Amino acid sequence: MPACDEFLRVMLVDDSAVIRSITRRWLTAEPDIEVVASCANGLHAVRKLKLAQPDVIVLDIEMPEMDGLTALPELLKLMPDVKVIMSSTLTRRNANVSFKALSLGAADYIAKPESVTGASGASDFSRLLVEKVRALGLARREKTGSFAKNSSGAGESLKQQTGTLSKAKMLEAVRPGPAPDVSLRPASRVIPQIVAIGSSTGGPQALLQVVSGLDSKKSPPIVITQHMPKTFTAILAEHISKSTSFTCAEGETGQILERGRVYIAPGDYHMEIVAAGKDKKLKLTQKPAENYCRPSVDPMFRTLAALYGPAVLAVILTGMGQDGLEGARAVCDAGGTLIGQDKETSVVWGMPGAVAQAGLCSKVLPLNKIADNMKHLMQGQR
Repeated sequence: MPACDEFLRVMLVDDSAVIRSITRRWLTAEPDIEVVASCANGLHAVRKLKLAQPDVIVLDIEMPEMDGLTALPELLKLMPDVKVIMSSTLTRRNANVSFKALSLGAADYIAKPESVTGASGASDFSRLLVEKVRALGLARREKTGSFAKNSSGAGESLKQQTGTLSKAKMLEAVRPGPAPDVSLRPASRVIPQIVAIGSSTGGPQALLQVVSGLDSKKSPPIVITQHMPKTFTAILAEHISKSTSFTCAEGETGQILERGRVYIAPGDYHMEIVAAGKDKKLKLTQKPAENYCRPSVDPMFRTLAALYGPAVLAVILTGMGQDGLEGARAVCDAGGTLIGQDKETSVVWGMPGAVAQAGLCSKVLPLNKIADNMKHLMQGQR
């Protein structure tokens, strides 16, 4: 049975003592996070797992004795509901290993900057790491019901001491329970001429399942924004091409959208869609990040809403935060249709939860039902 306390419990696994020390300092500075174990390799992590009882494991890939990919299935065998974040430097090999880890049950990944001790990249990395640990830790607590039963008093005391939101209050906000009732809006009566998908945490596996359920010969162009760094987006495109009937690639400025093809926003670039005579083409930009994200779902959705109006079919899959909410609102205001993934099948119900609770969806569906609903809409069925 997982530990029931007011802290989110984290295990760090990395062969670098410097990285373990710095990461521990970042995480324990947060009022709702506690590092309960620090290990130099996967073998040590496997041995300490039962005693540590973490909610989240931050697992390095390249380590002596037992590397991260070898350790992952052993850790999940001992604790199937623990959330694992794969951590690696940004290389093509490590991106491929991270995708393999996701298929084996890892919940997410994070790309280390070249130096965690320098200012460049370190602050973004620490913020993103904290966000991922918190989102996944809370998601695990929800599903296991392992929340502190009598933590509100201690939490309020902590809040008074730190001047920040207490651990107990953070956990109170997402205590276990069914997804709230949401109001649905009618789907557009116009057959979709473009499909747009936004996703983040848990997104790569969800995208593969959704796209593989569609028929490239009967599909309009599909544009995807998945929160990922460069290199990772290229690997994701390759995986979609290999695993589905679609040809998929990172988008490039000036590309004309074609039926039956999938275009993914490259890491570090927003992907917009603009008019090109009778055609529509892609435009990549490095405008400021939106919702701390580049690529961001919002600019993609906004530009599609302006060009296609009621012929947009938008989908929001699993992910933390609320990127895509304002863009989804633009899609709906223009008469388009939005589908959201449900809470039960989302790794994190942040992005889809935001649009569902805003009343923007025509359907809120489990992951395995989304492709079928999309096909019905493409066929003019409502």
